[in-house]
Amino acid sequence: MARFTFKLPDIGEGISEAEIVAWHIAVGDRVEEDQRVADMMTDKATVEMESPVSGVVVELAGEVGEQVSIGAALVVIETDAVDVGAEEAPALGPIDLVDPAEQVFEAENPGVEEVLAPAHSLEQASVPSEGAEPEAPRPAVADAGPQSAPVKADEAKAPATVLASPAVRDRARTLGIDLAQVKPAEGERIRHADLDAFLRYGSAQGYHAPHANRARADETVKVIGMRRRIAENMAASKRAIPHFTYVDEIDVTALEDMRADLNDNRGDRPKLTMLPLLIAAICKTIPAFPMLNARYDDEAGVVTRHGAVHLGMATQTDAGLMVPVIRDAQDRNVWQLAAEITRLAEAARTGKATSSELSGSTLTVTSLGPLGGIATTPVINRPEVAIIGPNKIVERPVFRGDEIVRAKLMNLSISCDHRVVDGWDAASFVQALKRYLETPVLLFAH
Repeated sequence: MARFTFKLPDIGEGISEAEIVAWHIAVGDRVEEDQRVADMMTDKATVEMESPVSGVVVELAGEVGEQVSIGAALVVIETDAVDVGAEEAPALGPIDLVDPAEQVFEAENPGVEEVLAPAHSLEQASVPSEGAEPEAPRPAVADAGPQSAPVKADEAKAPATVLASPAVRDRARTLGIDLAQVKPAEGERIRHADLDAFLRYGSAQGYHAPHANRARADETVKVIGMRRRIAENMAASKRAIPHFTYVDEIDVTALEDMRADLNDNRGDRPKLTMLPLLIAAICKTIPAFPMLNARYDDEAGVVTRHGAVHLGMATQTDAGLMVPVIRDAQDRNVWQLAAEITRLAEAARTGKATSSELSGSTLTVTSLGPLGGIATTPVINRPEVAIIGPNKIVERPVFRGDEIVRAKLMNLSISCDHRVVDGWDAASFVQALKRYLETPVLLFAH
């Protein structure tokens, strides 16, 4: 028997550490070679770790949410081999774990002696904490009627004491109402109106409808993985960047009509949404406003104005918000943009987007799609200096000369870094963009 230490390999791109977002094994489990053991998250992507050997898991590096340094022990496995070509594994000490909060504290307080907590196994992490409240038991409902319990002898002797139609009986059974407790308003027959009255006033007698809203038990959710990355990035963006947001209204009636015509004649090409047309308009407008297609290194005090538009596309996934990047968007037509939008969104939602597809954007568009909204104030995707947010399209009457006509209107938001972009620049950009969106034939003019 020998112990093999599986160390976290170099994931690349200068990554020095990765976060444990999921364990697929526990101490004592038998693992086979190439079996998935853990999911590790870097700043850009989640990487699956597979065991290089077969054996029994002896130790794990830490709990979900903790950081592990590149080259540090991730898993210790006891193998059947006499020698697997590795030194006997030391116990996984806390020196292998990197806590971002401790790093910040140590950086701000040099000379402070490091205090480390012991590493934990997955088994320890899975034990509920003491004092956690169990889920509150569901209160019992009233007798659901003759089908929910055996009929007693004294009940069988007087089946006509409760008069109600089959439909009323079925409804009472569904609601958990004992018809014997319901008093008819007229005569002796119970009607639906009597059930309604009982529902309104029956709570005073202790009745609770089966689907009544009840308080849920408190739940503690650990902020890890993608959710933690989002939290850190958003906090850094709002802390470091003086945002301002400009909103303008755009008449997209002609654009929507053109989009419908293009979709009716698209053949085997992808269906167009508003997004590829908006991106095409942005790429037409941006050459005159290079300060918006830029990244600001505030530590170096350098703004890089990019010639190519590598457009970030904020995408909602089950794991949280991700921003895949459309490379060289300025070189693609609307059909190519539509195809790339679909491909990248699917890759992000299924967790298959690569690190290179999730980095390097120079400008970002964020859209809530059909949810829309009247106006938004998007948070800048740092270190970019601007983010554009189209809002919901609504139909409203508008004046055109002396006539009132129906128009499709959309508010467009843009948030900018006021250290780099002035309000005049943002407003001028939106006005130029508005010209393309309100006269969409210009999108196809060279």
